[in-house]
Amino acid sequence: MSGKWKIAAVSIASIVLITVNLYLIEKKESKVERTVFVENWTKVKKDTITDTIQTNGVIKPVEEYDIYFDAKKNDFKKFLVKEGDAITAGSSLFEYTTTELDALKANLEAEKTAAEGEMAGIEEYIGKLRSYQGTGTSEPEAAIDESVEKNLNIDITTSSSDLIKSNIEQEMYKQELEKNRLDEKVKMLDAKLSSVEEQSSAIVTTSEADGVVKNINKNLNNPIISIVSTNMAIEGDFSEEEMKKAEVGMTIKASSSDSKKALKGTIGRIHSYPAEEPSLKKDNRFPFQALIEPEKETEPLLVGSKVNLTVITNEKAGVPSIPIEAVQYQKQPYIYKLTNKGHVDKHYITKGLKAEGKQEIIKGPSVGDVILLEPNAVVKNHSYFITPIQFEKVKAGTYKKFTSREKVRYLLLGILEK
Repeated sequence: MSGKWKIAAVSIASIVLITVNLYLIEKKESKVERTVFVENWTKVKKDTITDTIQTNGVIKPVEEYDIYFDAKKNDFKKFLVKEGDAITAGSSLFEYTTTELDALKANLEAEKTAAEGEMAGIEEYIGKLRSYQGTGTSEPEAAIDESVEKNLNIDITTSSSDLIKSNIEQEMYKQELEKNRLDEKVKMLDAKLSSVEEQSSAIVTTSEADGVVKNINKNLNNPIISIVSTNMAIEGDFSEEEMKKAEVGMTIKASSSDSKKALKGTIGRIHSYPAEEPSLKKDNRFPFQALIEPEKETEPLLVGSKVNLTVITNEKAGVPSIPIEAVQYQKQPYIYKLTNKGHVDKHYITKGLKAEGKQEIIKGPSVGDVILLEPNAVVKNHSYFITPIQFEKVKAGTYKKFTSREKVRYLLLGILEK
């Protein structure tokens, strides 16, 4: 009899449970009618959101210096370095002589020869004056020729012997001064010729910076030598969309299979003109260069190594953040917040930075608030919600602690409450 009683009791309870639930569901304005089953939710978190550009690059020297040679004015002698040589500022690169120095030397030599000729003429003239001065002849007109008489600017037929001798002495003094002047000029020309001789023997072109000799043009076509710096950089190119976000000075991070340590640096240069002539048939690419921060303990970077590059275009730390999929749109963006009273309430938000699957909230729910991850499942604003039982948190021992009265009470609450 007891077994039949139990069966009857269970059957009655089941019928009552089904009936009550059907009533609640079908009742107009029933709370059950607008209850949302919430399976996935999350909290507004305090997080760091980083917007980036992901691209590729290649390791190249920071700078390249070109050395030029004027073959029209100079005569090349020899190179003093080889391709691949590491050099420092001041290192000798090549020797040459200059045709300008040859012409200067010829002019100086001609000027010296002329000065020496003038000196020889003056010495001869002074010799004549001395001979006339020592004759003491009573007939000076027989001793002094017409050229000397003209230079003395006297008439030997009417001038006295003392006047003639006085003029000769003055002329000799004047000529000695001119001879000394020419002698100083010859010494000066000799000094210039000596300097030109030294320069003509070998003019050396030196490097203005440290680096490595990349290329030597043995045909003497310019640039005759190309030197690359020892400092490395990362070169790549941006798309048109990436160009709208990229700016000089932005932080970069790079990883390479050739280096165990990540590289850090900043964007140093962005070309505003495309790498190739603009065309409707292809996308424009804009070259850039990222400077690498030097580190004390780092492996040498291999020129030509490929790197994966991350350019940080924007970053906000410690801001309220939610997953992007939690945001819905009508006239403005909104999310659904799960309240402590069991409601799903719509909240309009002001968005901030969006990146990495995260959305910053400038205005809206606060950090710690619970929001719905499936807003499309909401039927109506301010709906009630239920969530699945988390069985891992249900302990059999806790159920055994309830009294019979409490078990019945909680069962009825589960059936009738809301």
